[in-house]
Amino acid sequence: MSEFARKLVSVIMPSYNAEGLIAQSIQSVIDQSYTDWELIVIDDCSKDATRQVVQSFVEKDSRIKLISLEKNNGAPAAPRNIGVRNSSGAWIAFLDADDIWHPQKLKLQIDALQTSNVDFCCTQMKDFTDDTLLTFDPVMEVALEQISFAKQQIKGRIPTSSVVVKKDLMLRFPFNEDIRYKAVEDYHCWLRMHEEIGTTIKLCYPLLSYRRIVGQISGSKKYMLERMYMVHKEYPGTSAAQAALYTITHALGGFYYRILRKGL
Repeated sequence: MSEFARKLVSVIMPSYNAEGLIAQSIQSVIDQSYTDWELIVIDDCSKDATRQVVQSFVEKDSRIKLISLEKNNGAPAAPRNIGVRNSSGAWIAFLDADDIWHPQKLKLQIDALQTSNVDFCCTQMKDFTDDTLLTFDPVMEVALEQISFAKQQIKGRIPTSSVVVKKDLMLRFPFNEDIRYKAVEDYHCWLRMHEEIGTTIKLCYPLLSYRRIVGQISGSKKYMLERMYMVHKEYPGTSAAQAALYTITHALGGFYYRILRKGL
């Protein structure tokens, strides 16, 4: 592998009907202080002008590529997998088409990955509803938290748009494209990955700004708890009782984070 490929971070961005938001997300990649990246936008057959918005960036920056799918998959798992397979870098990062990165995100994560000699890194996140109100303070030093398989079972601790991971790991643990896993395919992926690779690291700073949108699937508590129970119940070696317990711990963790800690 060339030195360029070893340093290159391939950013994978699935999109569907995101014409009003995707420009801000793409710009947050362009604004990264770490410049060795490529951005692959996989459009899942949008019905709006998403492709035209992305194409305008493609024409201005050779690091940005657009893959236009001819059939809608109904979930981001397949577009993400397609993006990974078509990437050129040794590292994969994920960014949804409505989320925004801190300008230092990639640099801080690549530095931490190299220092810690691990193959997976995520960060904390903060919620937002209006990107015009976002501000980004310089980050000098960030504490690290260790993420294990057991911790991930108890509560999801890995925001997908914050992940940087070795490409070979993503090829071995692709997202489950079964439509039943919609909105939990990422949690399932990180769970499987951590069972094999062990402990990874999380930067204890909100380098990801996660957009809260009324009606989004990940915000539907009943749907997410049902999907979470399904993931654990179908996970090898997990009993129905354990699946119920993990679902409860996820619910309590979500209540703490969204209500008690954040006041949302």
